[in-house]
Amino acid sequence: MRTLSELDLNLLVVFKYLMAERSVAGTAKQLSVTPSTVSKALAKLREWFADPLFVRGRKGLQPTNLALTLEEELTVWFQLTERIAALNSEAIPDGARFNLVMQSPFYNSLLSDLPMTIHGTYPNSVVKMLGWNRNSLDDIVNGDADLGVCVRESYSRSQLKLRNLPYYIDHEVLFCDRPVVFLRKDHPLLLQEWSLEHFLDCPHSSVVLEVLETWGLDLLLEDEGLARRVPVMVSSFEQSLHIASQADNDLIAVAPSYCAGYAAKYHPNLMAMPLPLPEALYQQLELTFILLWHKRHNQDAKVMWLLNEIRRLYHRESSPLAP
Repeated sequence: MRTLSELDLNLLVVFKYLMAERSVAGTAKQLSVTPSTVSKALAKLREWFADPLFVRGRKGLQPTNLALTLEEELTVWFQLTERIAALNSEAIPDGARFNLVMQSPFYNSLLSDLPMTIHGTYPNSVVKMLGWNRNSLDDIVNGDADLGVCVRESYSRSQLKLRNLPYYIDHEVLFCDRPVVFLRKDHPLLLQEWSLEHFLDCPHSSVVLEVLETWGLDLLLEDEGLARRVPVMVSSFEQSLHIASQADNDLIAVAPSYCAGYAAKYHPNLMAMPLPLPEALYQQLELTFILLWHKRHNQDAKVMWLLNEIRRLYHRESSPLAP
């Protein structure tokens, strides 16, 4: 019994043009090949189907009954192959899942329209957006997350440096930032000289970055023989800002300067001040916010579409505040 795997499917393309042109020469012209090539293809088709398929008539080649039946059967097949060919690398299946992990409050501040943009373009999709945490990089590596947004530090001893990303993770820099101090506008610290000494005297609400209870600022202070007083640790900058905004405590928070937009919207009683550090030290605390994804997705239509939408939405918003 013959199997389709034994048939050169390119011969069916020749057959399609023979049915349309009813001429070997016309088919050769359409396919940009020689008439001899078309004749050889027709001979193989005749052998395969054990039928002449075309006979000569006064108006060119006339299809046999088998050829007419074959043309009808192949109509659906050619429609399917054309759809497949048109898909290429741009195909995103209906009902696709979009899984993202983003450091907060980046999403609320700069990408709040992303879920509805995805839903509007792919109404049968499922959008899952989670905060960046200790497992997020593994989720990207394992394929449980398509794309992430996180912060990397520049301080020399930080574990969260860009160069520490695995080689199989690609990234794109969104912007660079610096940490600033967020405190209530009526905070007692503002009645004193804005100095490192007074800054360190205040209790801090600090963020655990992934698994790290101490991050670039703490490492820098440690190298200077200093330390913050941190009675409260939380998992996100949003939580830290919320605590600093409350009137029943004098805690202050350190967060990236772009969070000023989020604070102005949700905690208008907060203000931002630069860290009381010499510039030579301050510049060592630069923060880099990046998009990151696994290299295996460099040809993945869904991830490439997400990247382009995030670029568009991000650049539509106001640039992060300068420190």
